[in-house]
Amino acid sequence: MISKLSPTFIALTGPTTSGKTQLSCALAEILEVEIISMDSRQVYKGMDIGTDKVPDDVREQVPHHALDLVHPDERYSAGQFARDARNWIKEIIKRDRVPVLAGGTGFFLKAITEPVFSEPPLDSTRLTQIRRYLSALDYKVLAKWVEKLDPERASLAIDGGPQRMSRTIEVALLTGKPLSSWYRESPPDVAALNGLIIQLELPREEIDKRINDRVTYMVERGLVSEVRSLLEAGYTFDDPGMTATGYREIAHYLEGGQTLEEAMEEIRRNTRRYARRQLTWFRNQLPPSVCMIDATASINVQAKAVLDAWIEIREQAGLQIRRVEPSL
Repeated sequence: MISKLSPTFIALTGPTTSGKTQLSCALAEILEVEIISMDSRQVYKGMDIGTDKVPDDVREQVPHHALDLVHPDERYSAGQFARDARNWIKEIIKRDRVPVLAGGTGFFLKAITEPVFSEPPLDSTRLTQIRRYLSALDYKVLAKWVEKLDPERASLAIDGGPQRMSRTIEVALLTGKPLSSWYRESPPDVAALNGLIIQLELPREEIDKRINDRVTYMVERGLVSEVRSLLEAGYTFDDPGMTATGYREIAHYLEGGQTLEEAMEEIRRNTRRYARRQLTWFRNQLPPSVCMIDATASINVQAKAVLDAWIEIREQAGLQIRRVEPSL
């Protein structure tokens, strides 16, 4: 069922390797679009191969946003994305184009489809100390901390991964009040936006196969050299960007802690776990109006399905669309 509220964007989401980027570029052949990356790792400069960013020649053909925004030692929150993305969406619409958000970071999507609240100010010195401590903890330990400090938000934070869990812990420890309370008691700064949300579906065995192939391809493209360059530039495991899957494992290899094949297998294993967390998040957090598309279908069939859904939702709102002649 498609929402009847006025839509302002198309969002393509789904588990890693489901083909979101490819589909977004295919849409550019039938609609006047600009693409906003919805990947929390692609915001980092110098992290191209391991985050599977679109190449420069594609960016020259189709405008892309939310790429290469900050350095690996800087944080870029979902709240910041919410504000930036609203500005991009506003400007794209002014240019009479369709904003297409593409990526698998669920919290970035949620930051668009729900109101944005201001988080409390935190003491920077103590925050740095806490972050250094939390960065050394594994996933299960972080989850236990979250469940104890903010049980109301625990499920959402745990599904969001280590960075989201760390933020929940930081606020609770430094303010004495859980983040869920801050959100509940604070008025929203920015209203929610409505759009067409597409989820790409893949069988788990196909996800696993694509993950295996992608890791091999990333190493062939030069992932080891990319990680080596980041380490030589002075970035460390404590930096937000360097926590991304693929970077720590290769860094461990470069330090002599394991063979390259062992590092590659660890990347595959950790990526499979991440994909499972994504699927759990989508199942629990996406709205009932989400449109499901079979990601094993041809890219032309997928693009046609998105176009049909976009036409329907726009017609329901009494709006028209601009499109280029389809090459399907």
